[in-house]
Amino acid sequence: MSVTASGPSQDRADVELRVPADGAYVSVLRTTTAGLAARLDFTIDDIEDLRIAVGEASAMVLPEADPASELECRFWLAPGQMTVSVSVEAASPAAPDEDSFAWQVLTTLASSASVQSGDGRLGVTMTMRALDLGGDDLEAALGAGR
Repeated sequence: MSVTASGPSQDRADVELRVPADGAYVSVLRTTTAGLAARLDFTIDDIEDLRIAVGEASAMVLPEADPASELECRFWLAPGQMTVSVSVEAASPAAPDEDSFAWQVLTTLASSASVQSGDGRLGVTMTMRALDLGGDDLEAALGAGR
C-alpha cells in the first residue's frame, strides 16, 4: 500500500492511494475518504454518502481488474468539494452497466459521476459538493422540511 500527497493541481491529485485490487482493501479507501471529507467540513450525512459511493465505485471496477494489479484512488480537494477517482488496470475493460443498482446508487449520492474506459484502465470518477449551511443551502434545507 502506498500513499502520495502533493499540492493542488489540475493533472495531479492532492492525495493518491494505491492498494491491492482486492475487496478486502476497499475499507481503507472508504476510511480515507471519510477522513478527507471531515477535514473539508462535510456533514456527517455527506461523509457517509461519500463512503458508500467510493464502495460502489470500487465494486464496479474490481471485477474487471487484472490479477495482481492495484486499485488506485485519487482525491482532488477544494473547499466544500471533493472529486474521487477509483480505477484499476484491466486488459479488456467493460464499462459498468448504467442501469445497474450500483450505478444508480452512485449517481444518486454524488453530485456528478462518470466512467473512463481505455488504455488498459477502467475507472469511475465522482464529485461531491458539501452542503453549505451558511447560506442558500441552509434556506433550502429548512424549506424542504416544511
